Formats: sequence, C-alpha cells, structure tokens
Amino acid sequence: MTIPTLSSTNRIPAWLWLCVVVLITINLRPFLTAPGPLGYAIQQATGMDLRSFSWLTLLPMALMGIGGWLAPSALLRLGARNAICGSLLLIALGCALRLMHAGAATGSLLIATAGLCGAGVALVQSIVPGLIKRQSPHNIAPMMGLYSAALMGGGALSAQLSPLSMQWGLNWQQALAIWAIPVLLALPLAWYVLTLMGSPASTQPSSTTAPTSTSTSTSAPVPVASSDTGWLLRRRRTWLLLISFGLMNGGYASTVAWLAPFYQTHGWSATQSGSLLAILSIAQAVSALAMPAFARRNVDRRPWVILALLLQIIGFTGLALWPDAMPKLNAIVLGLGLGGCFSLYMLVALDHLPISTQAGALNSLMQGGGFILAALAPLVMAQLHQISGHWATGWLYQAGIAALVCVLVTRFDPKGYAQVLAR
Repeated sequence: MTIPTLSSTNRIPAWLWLCVVVLITINLRPFLTAPGPLGYAIQQATGMDLRSFSWLTLLPMALMGIGGWLAPSALLRLGARNAICGSLLLIALGCALRLMHAGAATGSLLIATAGLCGAGVALVQSIVPGLIKRQSPHNIAPMMGLYSAALMGGGALSAQLSPLSMQWGLNWQQALAIWAIPVLLALPLAWYVLTLMGSPASTQPSSTTAPTSTSTSTSAPVPVASSDTGWLLRRRRTWLLLISFGLMNGGYASTVAWLAPFYQTHGWSATQSGSLLAILSIAQAVSALAMPAFARRNVDRRPWVILALLLQIIGFTGLALWPDAMPKLNAIVLGLGLGGCFSLYMLVALDHLPISTQAGALNSLMQGGGFILAALAPLVMAQLHQISGHWATGWLYQAGIAALVCVLVTRFDPKGYAQVLAR
C-alpha cells in the first residue's frame, strides 16, 4: 500500500514527516526541565541562590523570545534545513558544555550553557509551526497537537531521567550533559527530510491550503509579502497574541523552575520531585495532543482555551493552598491546563492567516515576544518568595495571571481575523 504524501508540494511520506517533527521537537525542553529536580545538588555545588537559579529558566526563555523575532529573517536567509540543523547543533553544544568545571564560576557557566541552548531552541520552535502548516495543510490541528505533545514529552523524560541518572552513578553535570545525545541522533534524519522539503520561502497560497477560520472571513485583504513582518508588528492583534501567550507561558516557566524545588522544601527527594514534574509534563503532553484534536471541528477555539486556563487556575490554587493534598492529581490538572493552552495558542495564531509563511511569521512573533515576557515569571516568583517567605504567594499570582488571560482570550473571535489583521 502506498503511504500518502502530506501535500502536493513534496513527495515526503506522512510517517517520515511525523518522525522528523517528533525527533526534532522532543529535544527542545530537556535542558530546561533537567535542572529543577537537581536544584539542591546544583545549589550546594555552585552556591546559587533562588534568584540566580531562576536564570537557568529566565535566560533561555528570553533568548527563545529574541530568537523568535529573528526567525522569519533567519528562515529567509538560511533556509529551513540550515536554520534548524544549525540550531540543533547549538543545543547539543550547550548541553555538552555542562560537563565543564569552572570552580567558583560554575554557576555562571551553567547559566551561559542554558542561554546557548535557549538560542538554539528559539529558531527551531519558531520555524517548525510554519512548516507544519505548509506540509500538513489539511491536518494542522492534530499536527500542532503532536508537536506540542513531543515538546512536553521531552520535558517529562528529562525531569524523570535526570535525577535517576544520579542514582545510577552520574554526577549532576553529567546528568545535565547527557541530553546532547538525543539531539545528535536526530540531526541526520532532520537534515535528510528538510533537504527533500526545500525552502518554504516560495510557498504561495494554493488549493491545498486547509480551510481555517480565516477562510470564513476574507472580505478584508491582508498583505501578501511573506518576508515582510513589519506589517504584523503594526497590528494590535499581534501584540494581543504576544502578551496573552507570554502571560500564559509564565506559568509554565515558573512550574519548570520551581515545582521540584518547592516540593523538596516539603521533604521530597530529587527523584520524587522529578517524578512529580514528569507526571505534570506527561499530562501536558496528553493535553497538548488531545485538546487540538477535540477543537479540530470548532472554528472558534476560545471555549477550549478557556477550559485549559480554568484548569491552570485550579492547579495553581491547589499548589498554594493544599500542596500536600493529592499532589499528583493536582499536577495532572495543572499539566492538562498548561499543555492544552500552549498547543491551542499555537493553533490560534496559525488560524489567523491562510498563507503558511505569513502564519508562521505571526506565530514566530507571538512566541518571540511571548517568551521574553514569560522569562520574567520565575524571577517574579523568586522575588515574591523572598518578600513573603513562602511559595504560596507566587502560586496564587500565577492563578491570577491565568484568570487575566481568560479575559484576553475572549477577544479571539475567528469571524474577525481577516479584519483585525487588515487594520
């Protein structure tokens, strides 16, 4: 039986495209989720306090944001293959350099490697959604769910295996550095498939473009210069997407940075707290895969986004008020909210424009500014902890942010996508 291709623009079998999306994406979060469960060992060895430790999340997420803004230009100049494969090499290098020792400067070196990984991740996660819209025009929702699930799944693996590797005899530097290996394993397949695909820069709207919400509202034209993102920056909708995405992702950044250290203050071991973070990440992956699939038949994604945000409010409130009452169930609820919201936001951004390069550029800008904003959340949590003397204030702050984003989400009426981007 012949395996169907994903679009008329290439001859790549569906299974091969699925494999490369998963293998690339699964490497984008391990470097970020590994330090949390190892936080006590890292702080003991480096002398890092809470604020300096928060930079292991703050710096890479800020660089993810800056890189996201540069992604459209990088894609145009380098092409998808060179940009993505070069970025994967950067991630592998950042992970491998964590083996180095620098005496009293080890903490600074660790932050620098986090920044190197974040810079590599920036281009990959900004380019891949646009490629998905190009290569899978009739299956955007499930493909974005798969992409988001692989993203969260990589984080789950790292959160669980990093502390376990210390039990198996590795030191904390080695437990962080081993995540260079799967990146290097993914590189050959990524290079091969992206070579077959060619450059998306010439992608034009065609009959293969999937019906999205914009197809129901085309009375107002949008600019067609795919390489020009300046017009997107002049649209209020771009900034609304950016701000709400950034506020929402601040909850993810804070959870990655502080969930494991938080439970270690409750007497949990590194492995136990890592397992809890892994449970949350698995719930994220399930939700990231399932919610876009459930929302596939709905042009209006808002009810699903609000449901995901309500789950976040419940989860963060549970951490603040009842942290020891069914922590695994609470982690699942919070993970379902975080994962579903992330993948749905990516889908909403792609829904706004029918041309893959334009939709990818809007997604990149949303992620770029959004991750810069989200990067501040772990530092805010550390500051709130220092002021109040406990973590509850920070978790309640995140619940309040999720409630605010619920209000912002009501503005995303798909009937008006073309009009708001035409102004």
